[in-house]
Amino acid sequence: MSLVELIAQADDRGLAASGLACLDRCVPVLGGDDDVLRPLWARLAEGGDWRGPLAEARSALGAAPGDAATAPAPGASTTSHEAATLTRRMLDAVPAGPSGAEVREWADGCSVAALQVHRLLDTAHADGTRSVAARREGRTDAVSTLTSPLVAAELRRQVRILELLANKGAGPVGGLRQALDVSMEGRRVLRAVVSRRARGHH
Repeated sequence: MSLVELIAQADDRGLAASGLACLDRCVPVLGGDDDVLRPLWARLAEGGDWRGPLAEARSALGAAPGDAATAPAPGASTTSHEAATLTRRMLDAVPAGPSGAEVREWADGCSVAALQVHRLLDTAHADGTRSVAARREGRTDAVSTLTSPLVAAELRRQVRILELLANKGAGPVGGLRQALDVSMEGRRVLRAVVSRRARGHH
């Protein structure tokens, strides 16, 4: 089943976790701590309102788009700034609650944005937006055109997380825990990429 199909069939909980996982993996782009979104994961598992943890996460990760804090740092590359802008938009678009129509739109947007972030940060990227979109739709003609290992790995993680959350046998908490583990692995990878790029600009 394609990523687009998995998102279309996911329930609110699966969509909220999918979007949160995409954002979580991209946190290193904003210089965020590994645990900055952990309270949101905990609140999602409990089934409660997450506006409080969301406000804290936004505060910890800095200003909103358009503020001085989002201006590219001296020596920062254009691609790094674009990746940060995409991640910031994901954060600012988080719905007030992990359910409702807004969650589906947000999760789908996060899926696209996270893939674009990985494409931007891959030093060997040659994949255009069309190729990324085609892979999300599961089109076989896109396999040979997707040459970015970062994008391919991110796509696999998104699919895996949605599959885990759709598995009712694991239970709601078990599925979330497994999804978080997959997301943590992706975050470590992207943090290493961000670190290497930062060293390359000094």
